[in-house]
Amino acid sequence: MKFEVHLDSVTGRTRHVVDLEKDGASYKVSLDGQPMDADVILAAPNAVSVLMNGTAFEIHIAPSLDGTYKLQTGPHEFQADVRDPRAWRGGKQGGLEAEGRQQIVAPMPGKVIRLLVNAGDEVEAGQGLVVVEAMKMQNEIRSPKKGRVQRLQAKEGQAVNAGDVLAWVE
Repeated sequence: MKFEVHLDSVTGRTRHVVDLEKDGASYKVSLDGQPMDADVILAAPNAVSVLMNGTAFEIHIAPSLDGTYKLQTGPHEFQADVRDPRAWRGGKQGGLEAEGRQQIVAPMPGKVIRLLVNAGDEVEAGQGLVVVEAMKMQNEIRSPKKGRVQRLQAKEGQAVNAGDVLAWVE
């Protein structure tokens, strides 16, 4: 499988081609046509541990409503757009949102510094719910859908781990 990955960061935009080839129980990986020695495991919900050419990285992943992903590794943050060249090229299907009851989870370990809603509040898709500070960066956790905040689990000042449930939106 071949994917185009577009990364936006404070240093600019880059494009990479990642090729994954099944090899028994694992995959062969090449990045921009260069073979890579890579091993990836799921370290926590929304976090992977990557060993690439002898260097270890922990990458926290948070999906965005527009279909992109927010990636954070150490002090570096990226917005990633992953494209499958085999997919229909008609553009994004705007307006899609999650259905049913949705758990809102912490994408990375940190501290809840602000609650932007209360239980029972009506929210719009993309509206901020909770602000979590991680590695001296504030991350606004947004609602994946229009609905009502059914329950707010987080409290200001609370330490959270990646994958901890912060709220439910129904």
